[in-house]
Amino acid sequence: MENHVPAGIDLAGVSRFFSESVPGGDAPLAFELIAGGKSNLTYHVRATDRHWVLRRPPLGHVLPTAHDMAREFRVLSALVDTGVPAPRPIALCQDTTFNGAPFYVMEFCEGLIVGEEMPPGFATTPDERRRMSLALVDTLVKLHAVDYNAAGLGDFGRPEGYLERQVRRWAEQWDRSETRPLPAIRELIRRLRAAIPQSPAPTIVHGDYRLGNMILDANDPGRVVAILDWEMATLGDPLSDLGYTLGYWGEPDDPPERVAVAPTTHVTVGPGFLTRAELVAEYARRSGRDVSNIEFYEVHALYKLACIAEGIHARFLKGETVGEGFEGYGERVEAVAALALSIADSSSDSRLRGEF
Repeated sequence: MENHVPAGIDLAGVSRFFSESVPGGDAPLAFELIAGGKSNLTYHVRATDRHWVLRRPPLGHVLPTAHDMAREFRVLSALVDTGVPAPRPIALCQDTTFNGAPFYVMEFCEGLIVGEEMPPGFATTPDERRRMSLALVDTLVKLHAVDYNAAGLGDFGRPEGYLERQVRRWAEQWDRSETRPLPAIRELIRRLRAAIPQSPAPTIVHGDYRLGNMILDANDPGRVVAILDWEMATLGDPLSDLGYTLGYWGEPDDPPERVAVAPTTHVTVGPGFLTRAELVAEYARRSGRDVSNIEFYEVHALYKLACIAEGIHARFLKGETVGEGFEGYGERVEAVAALALSIADSSSDSRLRGEF
């Protein structure tokens, strides 16, 4: 089998692991870097008529607590019998002699991912787009309804003080990744620390929940095949997932600066997609949770996105990224921080407005 091996894969070592630990993996393997991943690296692995997905940390500049393959593998394993759509994990490799870093292998799920563009011919009607919106909400509600103790995840995180710890953690990540001073980030940290709301009962939190991290049924836009990218999963405040989703969800009347924050936002401006307010209302109705403080969660999500993007930008400047599409991340960080401040400035919470 002709094979071009992308960066991040030791062909001999990974092939040996597959032969020893992956059913059907004792065969010549071909690897392809899956486009779109800007953090952990994801590869499509083929062996004749068999397919898998391999996940490993990025090359270089790995922040503390980030990119933990064992955590991803554990949460996927715990979700197998819960009804939450997620790829089935197959094998975890923590021995770095195989590939220079830990990695894990999971099943390859067939379907479509809605990234920066809607796949041609997919979800062409308003009804299909509405069902796609509701499927996103329903799947999030289903995830947040999982009894994490029964699933064996009782010690997967520390739910108490989750929001306060998140604000502090991302401030620390910013300090480690910062490539230039950005006063807007410091102001966001100040306001968020002052405005932390009381959290509802804790749940499993995905941490990167958005339309672009879902595989949808190619024949049914209203069916989620799998939720992807569990690297930031933990136990904590479920509304943080909802707030994060809003950061990637565009509306027809959004100003250009909001659309520029995340290229994926212009997909959801099409007729039929729910508005951000409708997403929040549907989540509240289906989950029974109070969403009155959602502004905090949206501002926090954008702050988190800015910190994540700065880490990616720092790796790009060091020449440690794999693939394309990293050139504009520095400007995106500034745009996301400015958007977060604009939302905070118009908040009903005086603390988010900086009045304290």
